[in-house]
Amino acid sequence: MKGRYDLMEIKRKIYSDLCKWKESAKGTKALMIEGARRIGKSTVAEEFGKKEYKSYILIDFNKASKRVRNLFDDLTELDIFFQSLSLEYNTRLYKRESLIIFDEIQRFPKAREAIKYLVADGRYDYLETGSLISIKENVESITIPSEERKIRMYPLDFEEFSSFLGEDLLLDYITECFKKREPLERSMHNKALRLFKEYILVGGMPQAVMAYKNGNRDFAAADTEKRDILGLYRDDIKKAAKRYNSKVSAIFENIPAYLSTHEKKIVLSNIDTSATFDKYDEPLFWLDDSMICNLCYRCNDPNVGFALNKNESAVKCYLGDTGLLVSLAFSENELAENNLYKQIMDGKLSINQGMIYENAIAQMITAKGKKLYFYTRYSAEKHRNDIEIDFMLSNDSKLNFKIIPIEVKSSKNYSATSLGEFRRVYRQRISESFIIHPKNLSVADGIVKIPPYMFAAAF
Repeated sequence: MKGRYDLMEIKRKIYSDLCKWKESAKGTKALMIEGARRIGKSTVAEEFGKKEYKSYILIDFNKASKRVRNLFDDLTELDIFFQSLSLEYNTRLYKRESLIIFDEIQRFPKAREAIKYLVADGRYDYLETGSLISIKENVESITIPSEERKIRMYPLDFEEFSSFLGEDLLLDYITECFKKREPLERSMHNKALRLFKEYILVGGMPQAVMAYKNGNRDFAAADTEKRDILGLYRDDIKKAAKRYNSKVSAIFENIPAYLSTHEKKIVLSNIDTSATFDKYDEPLFWLDDSMICNLCYRCNDPNVGFALNKNESAVKCYLGDTGLLVSLAFSENELAENNLYKQIMDGKLSINQGMIYENAIAQMITAKGKKLYFYTRYSAEKHRNDIEIDFMLSNDSKLNFKIIPIEVKSSKNYSATSLGEFRRVYRQRISESFIIHPKNLSVADGIVKIPPYMFAAAF
């Protein structure tokens, strides 16, 4: 139908990684696409099969027939196995020119175990997709194949979102300006900032993005899709984390409340007055490993690396998709009655806007394959933290370790005192310092200040 869009029209960066896998593995490794539910794993896998192979078969184990499942009981006669698959899906398979996709493989672990023998056979290529935590919770009785490579997939990032909305030239201009350390022309800055605000309100879940574009930029249409996804996540929590689902659920539902506070850390006493972090390590791990959430730990001493000094009792919990956070934080009535979309687009929502911006940067860092760390220093003299750094990245060097501190500001008026003190204390270790703010790019006192839409270009 004219004016409607298909999910396959959304160009995903992971597609080029799939092409690299095909070229480098040459049939010697299957590829597992790991990720949270509803981020587009199946869609990109099928698009890859359509475009890069002579033929492909997608086996969706959510609805695969008993006949198909029974085929995996006996792999001694692979000629018969492939013939049966070909007939079942009415698709001819070509040696070294066909792809077989095991979709939602967590529903049928036996197929994952079969990868070892199918890859060794060498006739075809194999992709697997599935929700990460469900994959790990359904492998007790199988042997994990060593012939399997893994890749993580995330919701659409800002660049993918913008490209789908037809803003490729603007993205190129943003990248060019950052390379030159020049601000965007004023009208282009305003346009890019507006686009970023659209992104954080809609988020990067493909169905929500599609509904937004199909609805002629209708935030309410995107919100409907997001609430469906939140419902699926709640169902997953109830079913998958059986031993501690109430704890997982309590943390999940309280994420907006935690992020609305000044320090944004998880405060377990809000859930249970007797709660301790050693009792919540599994629930926190589940939320992080499911990729529903992104955990950010305090680093006690940035001088000697982040992971070595991770404080597991000081943790922030960001939602994996910022658009979902907006729908989790506000009810449908609140969004409509208080016209919150307009307030955020106009930059007039003082409360909660900080958590939305910070969640978006956490999402961007995670999508780059980086772990999240923050830093605070308490001053006994001042009876408060005198240093608070929202995020810290590193140059990944073991021989010449350098820190990149990042502060996130949602308003145009702010103080950089905390970052200045951090730079004084750790000046020997700092590479570059960044402030993410709604204003145009500027460089002052050794600090690079960039608008949030420029983050992907900077890192």
